[in-house]
Amino acid sequence: MKKSIPNYDLYGDQSQSGWKNAFQFEWIHVRSSSYNFNIQPHTHEAFIQILYLRSGGGEVRINDARYKFRSPSLIVIPSQNVHGFEFTPDVDGPVVTAAQKPLEWMATALMPELLTVLRKPAVLELDESSRHAEALMPLFLGVEREWRMHALGQVAAGMSLLVALFVQVARLSDVLNPAPMVNNSRKAQQIEKFRALVDEHFRKRRRMESYAQDMGLTPGHLTRLCREVLNVSSQDVVNARIMHEAQRELVYSVGGVKQIANLLGFQDEAYFARFFKKQTGLTPTAFRVQALQSMNAGG
Repeated sequence: MKKSIPNYDLYGDQSQSGWKNAFQFEWIHVRSSSYNFNIQPHTHEAFIQILYLRSGGGEVRINDARYKFRSPSLIVIPSQNVHGFEFTPDVDGPVVTAAQKPLEWMATALMPELLTVLRKPAVLELDESSRHAEALMPLFLGVEREWRMHALGQVAAGMSLLVALFVQVARLSDVLNPAPMVNNSRKAQQIEKFRALVDEHFRKRRRMESYAQDMGLTPGHLTRLCREVLNVSSQDVVNARIMHEAQRELVYSVGGVKQIANLLGFQDEAYFARFFKKQTGLTPTAFRVQALQSMNAGG
């Protein structure tokens, strides 16, 4: 039986919900050196990471594939992708961890084409002399400044800089045509197709047979695929998507529990409450109260 894949905000830190924190800045060497430069496979449920390797190199595992890299390079790990690193001791460069959904909302409003960059894992080896690569470090340093300032508008400024940073990633991907996107193994492509179908249909409470049929697979094959690549069942993938949306609605909307249940395809409010409590240990109402109290207290 496979070991459970840990889920972290940052490697080694206990995971928190995606609505609670916006972004975090670190230097790769600082955290990786604490783990002898070997970061075991793990996931970030609601956070995207972008690493800019300025020195050193190593190997990254993303889902079921491994890729070697050397500096200078960019690595993009969207939320919910299993990943781990083996760095060389001379590795360094900035790494930013940010809430995926707020970035996607901003991209939808400003540059919808950016959604592909935000949702697809990538390893890009760079030519530092290119004008787009030259723009990267000032943006990373701007994010670091906002992270350390704790001033008015910190989140707005930091997330805006991150949107600008991912615009540069999009430009580099285009310049490097065809870009060496890492999500190219058959199994990884199947997982991405499944996630896209879940994003499209999770509110409809579709049966797993329907998802499997759309992919040309049997339900058993689909769940084996998910367990092999993600270490969870196909139903776990759907449930996680529903829960992410349910928590977001409970925190950021004023809709009642019944309204949110209907929005997510639950005709029975009581069934939705049981489903939610099974996943979180809290009723929807208790979760909302706890989450809002935590936010109001700045926790």
